[in-house]
Amino acid sequence: MRPVRRIAIVGTGTIGAGWATHYLARGFDVVATDPAPGAETALRAYVEAAWDAVTTLGLSPGASPDRLTFTADMREALAGADFVQENAPERPEFKVKLFADIDDATPPDAIIASSSSGITMSVIQTGCRHPERTVIGHPFNPPHLIPLVEVVGGKRTAPETIEAAMSFYAAIGKRPIHLRKELPGHVANRLQAALYREVAYLIEQDVLDVAAADDAVSWGPGLRWGVMGPNLLWHLGGGEGGIRHFMDHLMGPMAEGMWPTLGHPQMTPELEQKIIDGVLQEADGRSIDELAAQRHAMLLALQAVRATYERTGDALQTVRS
Repeated sequence: MRPVRRIAIVGTGTIGAGWATHYLARGFDVVATDPAPGAETALRAYVEAAWDAVTTLGLSPGASPDRLTFTADMREALAGADFVQENAPERPEFKVKLFADIDDATPPDAIIASSSSGITMSVIQTGCRHPERTVIGHPFNPPHLIPLVEVVGGKRTAPETIEAAMSFYAAIGKRPIHLRKELPGHVANRLQAALYREVAYLIEQDVLDVAAADDAVSWGPGLRWGVMGPNLLWHLGGGEGGIRHFMDHLMGPMAEGMWPTLGHPQMTPELEQKIIDGVLQEADGRSIDELAAQRHAMLLALQAVRATYERTGDALQTVRS
């Protein structure tokens, strides 16, 4: 992989704008392209609004929103790119054609990553002359605040591309995970879908209302998931015996007693309206922007806490070694 100094962003909607903000905060030159009317104005407004947040997280040397340039000419944007982050609409035929065009216009030793949340790279890369350098780099929204990136190649992606993408994302402060198999929706969205299926079932069965379902997640397991993943948490749940005790004594009741009772809700118009009414009641008149600002503030605070504990853990490891 060539040294990365210039990032090309293809598609500047919410995800593309978040990526642009993150790359600028990490000190890169960013050239963005999008054919939509008003795209440049919207992108620059997004970056300006998000800059306080990334400043709070910490800026790399040379970071500046002034290093952002925009062109409606995609070939011009790609001509000098060292790394490409594509964020176009989720339509397979459109993605295939777009990636073929990106591949044709990008220097041959640059990696081309797609933020696609559901379409596999094996599909996206079918029209590329150099599919070996194409890879999924799927972020979690908003990309400038949430570190997770899912990295997965297609059938014709070179292993070296995956390795280089993993190293690059890690080097710019992301938390990349490598998926060894392609699945629709990748992994994190599938986990979200699995949980929300049960949430919808519980609401459908009138076990609880929308606000109570949200509280059950965010004030219970959601707090723990913001600290550790479910596997490590079950290790703690096993007490002194750890994960072995959990598997021997607690996994059976869950797998045999609870899993078979999990629901398969029918998303009828009535259930959809029930959820809509409940969400609007829970929002209590707060706008989308107000709710997003609250989310962003809490995400920044949580990341600050996690960073403190990770630094403490590094220090402890140094002492032990």
